[in-house]
Amino acid sequence: MPWAVGGLRLGRDWVAAPDPATLRARWTALTGAEGAERERLFRPSRSRTTAAGAAALPGQRSATARFADVPGPFPEPVRVLRAPFDEQWLLPDQRLIDAARPELWRVRDGYQLFAVETPELLVTAHLPAGRLGRIRPLHRRPGGAEPNLAPGLLTLLGEHHGGWVTPEDVLCWILAAGRSGPRGYEVPLAADPERWRAGLELGHRLLSVQLRGARGGEPPRLPGGRRPYVRAAVTGWPDGLAYDPLTLTLTLGDGVVAPVPEAAWEYEAQGVRVLEAWFAARCAHRGPDADGLDALGPAGWPQAWTSELLALVTTLALLAELAPERAAFTPGPLLTTAELAAGGVLPPPRAARRPASVLDHQEEGPGGQFALL
Repeated sequence: MPWAVGGLRLGRDWVAAPDPATLRARWTALTGAEGAERERLFRPSRSRTTAAGAAALPGQRSATARFADVPGPFPEPVRVLRAPFDEQWLLPDQRLIDAARPELWRVRDGYQLFAVETPELLVTAHLPAGRLGRIRPLHRRPGGAEPNLAPGLLTLLGEHHGGWVTPEDVLCWILAAGRSGPRGYEVPLAADPERWRAGLELGHRLLSVQLRGARGGEPPRLPGGRRPYVRAAVTGWPDGLAYDPLTLTLTLGDGVVAPVPEAAWEYEAQGVRVLEAWFAARCAHRGPDADGLDALGPAGWPQAWTSELLALVTTLALLAELAPERAAFTPGPLLTTAELAAGGVLPPPRAARRPASVLDHQEEGPGGQFALL
């Protein structure tokens, strides 16, 4: 996957939140303020100030004039991956984001998947928007028209393994066989068709769990009797998150979720427990350091968050179950560098490492001017 893009750099935390209602409240507070108070709430940076306009993000409708002059209508929030396994919402207004990576927004659609380089590869249908790692889109153009793969790779794999190979097949193979190495994420390519098919089968299961029902798929489920349920609803605001391995119980204040497998509780990404990080992100607006727009958030625990928690527990439990199988998987004999070079796969052309040109639509630039890309 030659084309890679650095992660979005938001510059100000208040542009993202776990629920869209919070973003509307923050927008209302910001646009209703004036002068020095608006500046304080906005939190200007070297890249973004209220005195500058910016182009509309591809596919989004937002004002492009100077924010100080024309804030414009509320930009409808979009779903993003804010942290590993943490789906939140973002205000899609480039005037508010230090580095929004418009090239990623151009290829963001219902066909797209994003691979995010962390010690364990993450795949999401939502745009990654946080300190996650380099992002490799599966497709270089909207509509899934051109795969972000080394030219010739699909043909070579199809010839070796006796069948049609899709871009999603390659992504599933990466999930099964790829490993973090000294030079980044390293992907051996199997020469044996049996090992290739075994890797695809494992990779498709991993992908299905990671996507969590996105793109019209079925949300992953644990077998009956092991599915987590709400045993006691959360009332008020939970004062903490705790886990009891003896009863497989997760408590949020007076709320209780069970059964929660210990492997789901212990599941870590980037060195922290995913469930603890998820809970902390939803309590951030109530913390002692929260200030300005960052301090705006729901007064009570939204019921929708408990539903999200159940889905997250299921995802982590299933990934933990697949982890030993993935760790034990070996690709067998490998395609050699010479075979890849002979097939025109290596080295990939320099153009494959850059975004594809987009010539079929216009985008609104700063101040309402249009540019042909």
